[in-house]
Amino acid sequence: MRNRVSRGLIALTTVVALLVVYSTTTASADTISSGDRVCSMYVNSIGFGAFCSSGEASSGGYVPTWKERLGNNVFIPCRDFEIPKGIHLGPPPEDKKWVLRVTIEDYDLNRVDGGEAVHLERAIVPVGGDEENQCPTRGYMDRFWKQFSSTYPDPALQVRPTYVPRVNIPTYFALTRESSVIFKNDLASPDLNSALYNQSFNLTMRGLVTEMKVDPGDGSPPITCAMGVAKEGDDGYDETSDPFHQMSTCSHKYKKSSASQPDGMYTVKLTITWTVDYWKGGPAWNPVGTAVVHAVQRLPVQEVEAIGG
Repeated sequence: MRNRVSRGLIALTTVVALLVVYSTTTASADTISSGDRVCSMYVNSIGFGAFCSSGEASSGGYVPTWKERLGNNVFIPCRDFEIPKGIHLGPPPEDKKWVLRVTIEDYDLNRVDGGEAVHLERAIVPVGGDEENQCPTRGYMDRFWKQFSSTYPDPALQVRPTYVPRVNIPTYFALTRESSVIFKNDLASPDLNSALYNQSFNLTMRGLVTEMKVDPGDGSPPITCAMGVAKEGDDGYDETSDPFHQMSTCSHKYKKSSASQPDGMYTVKLTITWTVDYWKGGPAWNPVGTAVVHAVQRLPVQEVEAIGG
């Protein structure tokens, strides 16, 4: 049975950290052409998109390293963003606010592309004045963030039947709709490098989460969940039935609470498979490829034999 995704939100009030690690180990591409227009589409574990040209050869030239692009400026590897849709947190500590802090890690300033190991790490953290000043936004850093501009949305883990799982009660996992489907139909532009490669139709790309493996973090083997996108308001969990009689198979039963774990929470590891297709005016979507994204979610589990809120 396919575990489906909805727009429903679960208030993860005691989840204080979300970490996502992007690597570029998986990649695939496809090319389409029309007249003198050639569009190359790509998908990897950072994101997906398309580059188009008029067929004219590029002149090439010298490409500066990251250090050379910096000049006399200081490299600032982190930036703060608003909390992603689908994740609701409790009140932050006094005089602080919740932010999504994204950091460029394992970069090599002596490389033109940041190096083979460069990737993003993301954490939801409370910050005050001093912490905010650690990651100031400077315009000269924009060029270094552009290579990550087509990333997948932050995975927002949905947990049922309660936002804090209970021992010996099945816990069901899903992703919110906002974090499991992407449509890119804004690729069109008169610019020669855009995806407007034919006057009769434009290139549209779609990314869907088609599989999610969940390592519950308690020593149990991972579970594999087939994913898809359901109608709005349907998340595959039936509120009229108890947790022991559900159609979804994307579930795990914790045997012990997380009290003895670091910060009192299990570390749940997610392996998310994105499948990317494109549409150019025909009756069906055409496959481009797949990519895998790894994420880590901190999850508290309580030693309570009831299903309260």
